[in-house]
Amino acid sequence: MNVRTVWRWLEAARTEGRMERRPRARLELSDQAWEVLAQAGGNVTALHRHMEEAGGEVPSLASLHRVVRRDLQAGRVLPDRAVVRRERDEQQTRQALADLALAGSQGGGVPKTAAPRPPHPAPKTVAAASVWEGGAPVGVALPAGAQLVRTSSVRVVSEAVGQAMAVQGAVCVFGDAGRGKTAAVRMALGEVSPGWKVTWVPVPVRPSVAGMRRAVFDALALAGRFPHTSARADAAVAGALGEARVLVVDEAQRLPVPCLEYLQSLWDHPGTRVTLVLVGAGSERALSRLPQLASRVVAWQEVPRLTGVEVATVVTGFHPLWRTVPAADLMWIADSHFQVTGDSHSDVM
Repeated sequence: MNVRTVWRWLEAARTEGRMERRPRARLELSDQAWEVLAQAGGNVTALHRHMEEAGGEVPSLASLHRVVRRDLQAGRVLPDRAVVRRERDEQQTRQALADLALAGSQGGGVPKTAAPRPPHPAPKTVAAASVWEGGAPVGVALPAGAQLVRTSSVRVVSEAVGQAMAVQGAVCVFGDAGRGKTAAVRMALGEVSPGWKVTWVPVPVRPSVAGMRRAVFDALALAGRFPHTSARADAAVAGALGEARVLVVDEAQRLPVPCLEYLQSLWDHPGTRVTLVLVGAGSERALSRLPQLASRVVAWQEVPRLTGVEVATVVTGFHPLWRTVPAADLMWIADSHFQVTGDSHSDVM
């Protein structure tokens, strides 16, 4: 050994009481990183992308692969993606109920006043669907002779939106393309409680924070020209959001993390009373990239396909033309040619 090495060993023993080699620090993944990895189905590249978007010091992709392989070989079990999502939803539901109970016990000391829960129209019968009698909501186009049908999916979306409005939180409505998510949300917001306003915010073609700021400003129909500085624009938007308002963002899956952070800043502003409704196929995956905003989501509502039992009732209530088709043929058409959706006004035809 080199003499200097021996002297260094003696100094370590004298000052630190250590005679063995100092252990090398190794890379360890947190439980949150493992949860993200599980949600990504074990895709290490997706975990690396998530860590880059979160900011801070990020290890190389090769190092991540090596750490994941090492821990899996050591006995670490990667949970199933569906199990992780179910546990996360249950935890968020328990947290939302706890926050609601805390708000009720604190009374006037709550930072954000809870708005009254909107009434949900009850179906007339116990059938699978009931006819929407209020006419087509704004933004929903119907062919001649057709009428909207309130299916079970529309009712659960209405309940999810009402739950979010009750605590001024957020709701995520997701599902495969063509399931009728937007129409279901429009039907749910067609009859809101007095004092609430509904604003639909379009997502720009190439979403950016500046574009979203302008989109929100225009959607609120604020007086005057758009301010030249972001501070003035944010002040004007925050002033308009001082009254109870539902902000609906369709195609939310296209929003990058900075745009989601901007929407979160509107919710977090002490002077706003905002309920966020994020709609889109894949919007739940977009929200998973920003846990701070995902924690505000009080309801994760998926819009599924209609069951076979609902098909005949829904399509015959949607348009008189379908009443002339035998039930067996309707089932064959639905199974062979169409993906029957929850709003029964677009993909059924």
